[in-house]
Amino acid sequence: MVNAVWLVLIVGGIIVSGLHHNMLPVTEGIVTGTEKAVEVAFGFIGMMALWLGIARIAEESGLMQAFSRLLSPIVSRLFPGIPANHPALGSMVMNMVANILGMGSAATPFGLKAMEELQELNDTKDRASANMITFIALNTASLSLVPAAVVALRVAAGSKNATVIVGPTIVATAFAMVVAIVADRIFRRVSRDDQN
Repeated sequence: MVNAVWLVLIVGGIIVSGLHHNMLPVTEGIVTGTEKAVEVAFGFIGMMALWLGIARIAEESGLMQAFSRLLSPIVSRLFPGIPANHPALGSMVMNMVANILGMGSAATPFGLKAMEELQELNDTKDRASANMITFIALNTASLSLVPAAVVALRVAAGSKNATVIVGPTIVATAFAMVVAIVADRIFRRVSRDDQN
């Protein structure tokens, strides 16, 4: 759907410029836009490389595992029915820690691994289990203490104060996470009542 909107806008702009016999703004827009895109992409690559490097150091030094141990009691309460030492818990915690530290790219492999491990515990293989749904909700609405990707985009776009969004991001993502957890608990209770 979004691709169709973009196609209509681009083709429409070219047609209107052609009808007015003035293709110069289209050409200038294409050249300026592609230059800016490359500039932003290179700035973003540098920042992401930095944060992924920090993530690797945190993982190798044991910092991620320390965060995992800190979050384990909370995670075990959020995901009832998963055995205490099941590998899914470790993958889920590592995914959450990476999201909290703003390293979404590092979080993705842990999230995929967690879903594979949760699927092994799933009795109904063609439907997501309650724990899988909870994990997706938390992964989508995760607390973010360091919005590295957004800060990197703002730096690449030439922002004078790229980190001004950190405070509002923490507040917004904290609220989003609380809403996700509350909604998940409500839907679990409603689903349980419907089955009885």
